[in-house]
Amino acid sequence: MATINDPNITNQIANLANTGEVDTNTIISLLNQALPAGQQIASGISAVSEGIYKRFGEFDKVNSKVEVVTTGIWSGGSGSLTSFYTSSTQEDAQSGKYYLNVYNLDPQVTSTSEVQFAVSYGHSDGSGSTLLSADDTALLPTKATYNQYKSMLLDDPTQKFQFENSSGVATNANELFFINLNRARYREEMDAGNWKLLVSGSNGVFQFIDNSGQKFGDDLGRAGRVFKVVSGSLNIGTENDATINTTTASNGQGYGAFYPDRGIVVLNAYALGDTVGNISIVSGSTLVQQNLSGSLQTDTHKYNHVGLYESIKGGQDFEARRTENVNTQHFFVRATNREFNYSNNPTYVDTNGNFTETSFKTDPKTYITTVGLLNDSNEMIAVAKTSQPIPKSFDKEVLIKVKLSF
Repeated sequence: MATINDPNITNQIANLANTGEVDTNTIISLLNQALPAGQQIASGISAVSEGIYKRFGEFDKVNSKVEVVTTGIWSGGSGSLTSFYTSSTQEDAQSGKYYLNVYNLDPQVTSTSEVQFAVSYGHSDGSGSTLLSADDTALLPTKATYNQYKSMLLDDPTQKFQFENSSGVATNANELFFINLNRARYREEMDAGNWKLLVSGSNGVFQFIDNSGQKFGDDLGRAGRVFKVVSGSLNIGTENDATINTTTASNGQGYGAFYPDRGIVVLNAYALGDTVGNISIVSGSTLVQQNLSGSLQTDTHKYNHVGLYESIKGGQDFEARRTENVNTQHFFVRATNREFNYSNNPTYVDTNGNFTETSFKTDPKTYITTVGLLNDSNEMIAVAKTSQPIPKSFDKEVLIKVKLSF
């Protein structure tokens, strides 16, 4: 839409209106004197648009559309991670006492490896790490980890994590494993009901999911939605809903909680160890058997999170998807039969300005390959490429829909 502030033109239009007889071609001619080239109005049957710009009309744009997009959460859009690696550099660093970064490829071999998630272990009293009574420089990383996630996820950070036992009673959980997905992986949120984790131990391989597929509502807190971690199967590829085998371990303890809006899975180490059993951990050059619930000794740091990593690595499958709301705009680019039939390619005419192919004068043929979206200052803000050249002539009209996602 354009505003005309030229008194000469507006007065002429007013005079035409006062005569009682209005010649539309005259009005169009007057308007075109004030309108820029991209907005001029065609008149008469022989009118031809020879410009390279065209302004979108009122109905050519659809704004503020929101689409829900669900994709694989791991690098490259993969929904399944089957190989797991850690970095010895990060393990040996101070951060290695708090967490382990888990990669999709071996970071010691390839520079294209990316962090997928991190595993850590926390204890409410600092067990599993060196206490001050044993070392004056001790940092109590397990206690710091427990308190960090408590302040991040619980509505009342003065309380402990609690999971329902087999009697349905919320019970304190003092020792926990945390699986924290890399922020770039889950973006807005993990897709509840579409992840599963296989963990391996001396009792076999066990599959854990969340219970979102078996309930109509969910708990809400400062960390967003909260679901239970349960033993079960997603049954993807079948017509069946997700199957929940059990919500607690044989010792009656709940398995944990899932926070999709934070990309965090909290596992009750006591329940996990009871179900999965022992795992093998390399300590120095010695292969040590340790229950997955972890060591609670306080003389030295026990790196219990290494045990969870080894168990996940042995399970060989962590499937997950992410969900995000994507804002979109749709532009309908219309080339009518009398528009965009001539090319701006310098080879289209000779040095004298005549068509190099004489038939182009009455029967021009061009091919549309690119659509450029420009702002009011004629600055290019987006470019769309067609999958193949689209022929255009006086007997063809073209409609191209351009979709912008952001």
